[in-house]
Amino acid sequence: MRLGIAQSFLESVNTITVPPVSHNEVVSDLKSPESGPCACCCHGGPSDSWRTSAVRGHRRARSYTAPRTGISELTGVELEPPKQPLVEVPKVFAPAESPLEQLPVEVLDEIIGQLALDSPPSGYTPRNVDLINCLLTSRTIHVATINTLYSNITIPHSSIFWKFLSRVSDYPGLGTIVKRLDLSHFTSIGLGRSRQVNSEVQNMTSRTLLKCLELTPAIQEVLLQENLDDDIDENVLCKLFFGLSKLKAVDFCASSSKPFAESFTSAVTTLIDSPINLGLRRLSLHECFTLPSSVFETLLPRLPHLTHLDVSHTRVTDNALASIPETSCLSHLNLGRCLQITGRGVVDFLTSHPAAQNLVFLNLACDIARYRLLWEVDVERLLPALPTTLRSLNLNGAKIRRWHTSLIRPLTKHLEELSLAYADLTVHDINSFFRPGPLSSAPSSSPTSSPPSSPVSASASEPSIAEESSEPWVEPTLHYLDLSSIPAITQSSLFSASCVLLSPTSMPLEVIELGDKAISSLRECRNTNKRLGWVVKELGRRGWYVRDNNAAGGNQSGRRSWKMGAMWWGMRKCPVAWGEVGGLYGHYMFKK
Repeated sequence: MRLGIAQSFLESVNTITVPPVSHNEVVSDLKSPESGPCACCCHGGPSDSWRTSAVRGHRRARSYTAPRTGISELTGVELEPPKQPLVEVPKVFAPAESPLEQLPVEVLDEIIGQLALDSPPSGYTPRNVDLINCLLTSRTIHVATINTLYSNITIPHSSIFWKFLSRVSDYPGLGTIVKRLDLSHFTSIGLGRSRQVNSEVQNMTSRTLLKCLELTPAIQEVLLQENLDDDIDENVLCKLFFGLSKLKAVDFCASSSKPFAESFTSAVTTLIDSPINLGLRRLSLHECFTLPSSVFETLLPRLPHLTHLDVSHTRVTDNALASIPETSCLSHLNLGRCLQITGRGVVDFLTSHPAAQNLVFLNLACDIARYRLLWEVDVERLLPALPTTLRSLNLNGAKIRRWHTSLIRPLTKHLEELSLAYADLTVHDINSFFRPGPLSSAPSSSPTSSPPSSPVSASASEPSIAEESSEPWVEPTLHYLDLSSIPAITQSSLFSASCVLLSPTSMPLEVIELGDKAISSLRECRNTNKRLGWVVKELGRRGWYVRDNNAAGGNQSGRRSWKMGAMWWGMRKCPVAWGEVGGLYGHYMFKK
């Protein structure tokens, strides 16, 4: 028999004569430890290239793979059977015994809570779809999901409010889970109804709102607004102030109708000559300008645990501020556009009252077309006394002159927001916030302006603060700077080489708020904006010149703990609850 050997096993092809070999002899020869190389393919006899393997005494060539393959092809016998892949059979758990269900309740609540959407509702788009799906998983997951789903209730429309009220009426246990009732997005727009028609539907009325509060006894935060002011009657207010022992925060943003003012006055009047103190910690009466001053003088002394107070554009008085209990510890205070307070009274409160020594957010803005809150003497008293805990300061409309720069510059080492609209400053003065250098000084013969009723004389208010500090330079922390309506700040001055606001020197500054005229000019300079790495953004009545973080090589976030969920810079409304800002609250916080 003449056998042709495959070319892949020998360098040359030879034809040789070999006696016939049976299959059994080949297999037995392969299994024999004493047998040498197989005669079927290795005809040269034993070779020096063969060696004894340490595995079971078998002799294998140094080049082992090729001979083994050759033997398998010629004899049909595999020396090593192929390994079968391991197939993992999923383990089936009994009900309530899966690893996820075995987690502690606190951990499981945190995991499920990550699925909850904190974003404001958008029209009729379904929210929290993932949480709804979790309700069908198992009983354990169902319970944890219910806790998350009913913890924070957001009501954008009256029909949704009616569904929620019907649900907690049928299952009162669900009402005990509710911690926040958010009606800041409530509106009838998009339903094809007017406000009058919407009131006739009877889904959201003072009666149904009161019933909702009665079914949620553990509620801690209630967020209301002007679209509901006709439904906030005296019974609802008495329930909020006296009937909910765990209530910590309430917001009446822009509620200014005549029925609301009358109901609020009647409810607060019951506190006169009463020793009752309220447990509220965060109170917002933002834009509630129809409330009389007597309401604040009666209500504020009953808030011994107050931390957040927003009375912007209200009739609060100096006496009402002074009546705040000393046990309060204010971190957020908004007194913007309050016509009944005076600069001297505000400065006295901020510099001497124990409740105002750890402020983080302070708004003292005013509308100079109607009045001016802080004059030069008030500014000079206030700025050195401000605490280092302060992160946001709004002095829009204050009478700030060039020689006040040395008082402002130390504040830029811990402030993140600073508003100086209508200030009498130059580009050089503003540059001094971001780089060391000499400061402007006050002329010795220049009198300081003050309001006619101020008892402080001009000579007593002349500043002596012009010397350059010998302390080592500390980098500023400003992220936001409001320079609206400052005559020296224009499109050309911002682009000039003498201004450092748009250069890397001003980092971490990322937002500059400007007036309409400057924003309109910058909007037309698209190529220059792109080259400098800044963009124009507008919302409502406001406009900002914003540093492009991608062009600057950074990705900074505007989120801060003291903003309580807000991401943008320059907020003008004090938040009282943690969460994303939207709806009417977003309008008053960033648009107006």
